[in-house]
Amino acid sequence: MAKPSSDPGGQVIALREQLEFHNYRYYVLDDPQIPDIEYDRMLRELEALEAKYPELQEEESPTQKVGGFVARTFSEVVHAQPMRSLSNAFEAEEVESFDRRVRELLDLERGDVEYVAEPKLDGLAVSLRYENGWLVQAATRGDGRKGENITQNMRQVMRQHTRLSGKDVPPILEVRGEVFMRKDDFDQLNRSQQAAGDKTFVNPRNAAAGSLRQLDPSVTARRPLSFYSYALGDVVSDRVPPTHWEIMQWLGELGLPVSDRLERVKGVEGCLDYYRRTLDARDQLSYDIDGIVYKVSRMDWQQSLGFTAKAPRWALAHKFPAQEEITVLEKIEIQVGRTGAITPVARLKPVFVGGVTVSNATLHNRDEIARLDVQEGDSVIVRRAGDVIPEILSVIPQRRPKGSKPFVFPDHCPVCGSAVVYERDGVIARCSGGLFCDAQRRENIKHFASRKAMDIEGLGEKIVDQLLEQELIHDVSDLYALKIEQVASLERMATKSATNLIEALEKSKHTALAQFLFALGIPLVGETTAETLAENFGELESIMSADEERLQRVPDIGPVVAESIRVFFEQPHNREIITKLLENGIEWPKSAPREAASDSAFNSKTVVLTGTLSMARSDAKKILQNLGAKVTGSVSKNTDFVVVGVDPGSKADKAEHLGVKIIDEREFLSLAGLADS
Repeated sequence: MAKPSSDPGGQVIALREQLEFHNYRYYVLDDPQIPDIEYDRMLRELEALEAKYPELQEEESPTQKVGGFVARTFSEVVHAQPMRSLSNAFEAEEVESFDRRVRELLDLERGDVEYVAEPKLDGLAVSLRYENGWLVQAATRGDGRKGENITQNMRQVMRQHTRLSGKDVPPILEVRGEVFMRKDDFDQLNRSQQAAGDKTFVNPRNAAAGSLRQLDPSVTARRPLSFYSYALGDVVSDRVPPTHWEIMQWLGELGLPVSDRLERVKGVEGCLDYYRRTLDARDQLSYDIDGIVYKVSRMDWQQSLGFTAKAPRWALAHKFPAQEEITVLEKIEIQVGRTGAITPVARLKPVFVGGVTVSNATLHNRDEIARLDVQEGDSVIVRRAGDVIPEILSVIPQRRPKGSKPFVFPDHCPVCGSAVVYERDGVIARCSGGLFCDAQRRENIKHFASRKAMDIEGLGEKIVDQLLEQELIHDVSDLYALKIEQVASLERMATKSATNLIEALEKSKHTALAQFLFALGIPLVGETTAETLAENFGELESIMSADEERLQRVPDIGPVVAESIRVFFEQPHNREIITKLLENGIEWPKSAPREAASDSAFNSKTVVLTGTLSMARSDAKKILQNLGAKVTGSVSKNTDFVVVGVDPGSKADKAEHLGVKIIDEREFLSLAGLADS
């Protein structure tokens, strides 16, 4: 918006400059800085000022001309007939006013006007010129009078429609329409761009515009663009249908793509009913739309109604509520989820977008904060579509307040103070204080009691909730201090069921080390890893005191899992709860750690198995682990042996390239001491 000024002339100049700047960003650079709704607000503010002060009106004002430009990178095309934009309506009353003006100009006293209603596609307007059935020229709308020659690019988009089909193909047919990108195609394109290390697109509209305005047509050919016809331009033909509805059917018969959501509607009520139905279906459509277009269907009435300098009097764009808005990010807060996942949340200055007032938006993770380069105090573009959680699309750097600083992701959980550990190459942050953290208590207790963990029969979700609500427990160790009378006092519990639960708790004290490790809920430690730890260490204290180097010598434990285990056991409160559990009587049979034969050729070696062996791969892996080997799935310079079977594939090739020792199954069994004598 323009800066407040008591001088109307100054306000008008400021608004025109801003609108021209944003027109250039939108139409030429395909990189808008503000959402459409913000642009529309500035344009309407300028229209109101020019209406109030007619002496300030100018022919070159953005209110009097189409918003596009002609880029110097393309040759110029002069449109045979101007390509105008549309007047906008945002409220039902404005649609009623439009219909009333149409009726007055046509001098209609009764009867409803027939309109053709269609979705307003969010893409790029183009003109296609066919001569004797062949596509000979294509151009962007540009400034309405002249556009950019994009013929070669549109031939890629219209590969199946470069020649018209059907009967009575006119000598000259100019078709106006919209080039757009479907949502699924847009998502796939962005995934490909990201994988290639290229810039991703903000939305399908910008992706379509950027793809169509490539200097190299082969790039456009690789982009998933679509086209729908919506009007005629210059036509030389003995047979032009008398209504817009029939013209659209005719274009379909000629083989041109036409929206299947066009409808004939009667009067204002018909228009508004179509608007409501399409708004409800908006999120289910395969492409983005930002409103509805109403057009008087009779072509002779269109001709009588004519045009303003900028738009036809016989058509109107009825815009949907904005799915994107500008607001201020007031604060970034950290939330801790039930599983310890740490998520940054943007606290926003409340803004009405997507039909609701939004005050929060997810920022996903620290990588997303870095990608957006978002800071507290920034003006941001927020998007909300349907039931989708609001998200921040981009930052407006020009509006960043002085003195703002990059957000620093926490090293410690804001709820319990435990260290934050990272997973998936540092993308996922998680609190390590699982047994202690208030944010995780409920889920951790449920996990602790589950069948594959401590197997506490009868300790279901509702009982856990009641125990926490009544503060009878605060962590898993408190379960073993519960009394029958305390449990019996819970809703829907009696002495018998309470006794059964206490007996189940008592029974669960006799467990196995692997089950106990799994029950603790150590991040990234599932059943298999818990069993492997128990087998390789034999006792809990050895696991708790192991450093990352020692942990990584355990089969299938890499640096990320090793760090998670170490950090978990380093937390004093986790150790305190474990001590209380043991003091409450939890025990398991003692067992010695699995020891590898010190004279084994595989002891402390890294081995990869590849190809088809005579035994199951899992059996071969077990043999190697029992001999002290670490079995991994990929070959690297740190690999000591690659055991090859039949059809070993690329792993054997890589081993040969790296100079890693390759042995066949017979040599493997011989070195393992298992070969037949």
